[in-house]
Amino acid sequence: MTDRITHLIHHPYQPPAGFEAPQPGVFKASTVFFPSVAAMRSREWKDKSAYTYGLHGTPTSYALEERLATLEGGDECLLVPSGLAALGLVAMSLLKSGDEVLVPDNAYGPNKAIVEGELQGWGITHQYYNPMDPEDLEAQISSRTKLVWLEAAGSVSLEFPHLVEMVRICQRRRVNTALDNTWGAGLAFCPFDLAPGAAERVSVDISAHALTKYPSGGGDVLMGSVITRNPGLHLKLKLTHMRFGIGVGMNDVEMVLRSLPTIDLRYKAHDAATRSLAAWAQTQAEFVQVLHPALPESPGHSHWKALTGGEIGTAAGLFSVMLDPRFTQAEVDAFCDALRLFKLGYSWGGPISLVVPYELETMRSGWPEHLLRGTLVRFSVGLEDVADLQADIAQALEVLR
Repeated sequence: MTDRITHLIHHPYQPPAGFEAPQPGVFKASTVFFPSVAAMRSREWKDKSAYTYGLHGTPTSYALEERLATLEGGDECLLVPSGLAALGLVAMSLLKSGDEVLVPDNAYGPNKAIVEGELQGWGITHQYYNPMDPEDLEAQISSRTKLVWLEAAGSVSLEFPHLVEMVRICQRRRVNTALDNTWGAGLAFCPFDLAPGAAERVSVDISAHALTKYPSGGGDVLMGSVITRNPGLHLKLKLTHMRFGIGVGMNDVEMVLRSLPTIDLRYKAHDAATRSLAAWAQTQAEFVQVLHPALPESPGHSHWKALTGGEIGTAAGLFSVMLDPRFTQAEVDAFCDALRLFKLGYSWGGPISLVVPYELETMRSGWPEHLLRGTLVRFSVGLEDVADLQADIAQALEVLR
């Protein structure tokens, strides 16, 4: 008779089939069982037709990948441990020594750190292009250019590029494009169909997304995704993903799956509140410039409106302000410290509003002509009452008066 301790591991009971509930089941595994040696030898994980090892996916991760691909208009999705890991996976998969990558000068800082650090050490060169000038991008593309990064809106300063024209340039030059689509989240616009109705599809090749932000929505999960429509490109990414042993925890996947059904409602709420606060911020004398794509005065507003239509739900939950240059960095820091509802912290897309002061001079190759001089502060608007958030900024401004 089987020992009862062994029975705890090799128990014959199997739950009945047919269970359904609002949330997908959470299947956690490193080891996956095979019914036979023949099955072990024949199962294929690359096309999601079967399971071989937990690192390559379980029903839980497959479910999230398929839903994210649908959200962004892609066909294939890979999950990675963070948004930054998504950027790194793209670079490692597509670039080799002697290649060159082009990056917008307003890109997410850690992506610049990758190209200036590991990629440069591996013999991969880089150039920074003016994100507001498609001609500058085209002029920098050479025979060595194998990847162009795009970002809409730009990190921190939120300029909105002429994304459609930039993608068309890269398509003509047969250069792969990768978009950091964390801001748009698959809701503001479709990265794989940027010009609906056009004779020729205008599509990025890859969309990288920090699921840490809007898909999670709670400020408590780190995860990223890499989405494509090209099977060959997806396989190249997937093989790098496999060789480096990149995986995610299923409990984290469960949390993103749980939040995903409300992403559209939350994104619209963040957007509506942010537009209201950004418009009010324009009336405050201490702010010499307010940066938010929905404001007509903000750099790239016309590009954003042409691409998205401008309705609520197309402008995310971030806005930045440029404080008058008469204020010292210490005074700007004191303003940020005086905020009560806006907490000092990185990231965005969660329920709690955040604020971060930035030293823009250290983040750009030169001061952009479309930005006024001053000290930049970025606000991430959460889900608090808008009037309370406005009052919080107003009381903090008193330290500057």
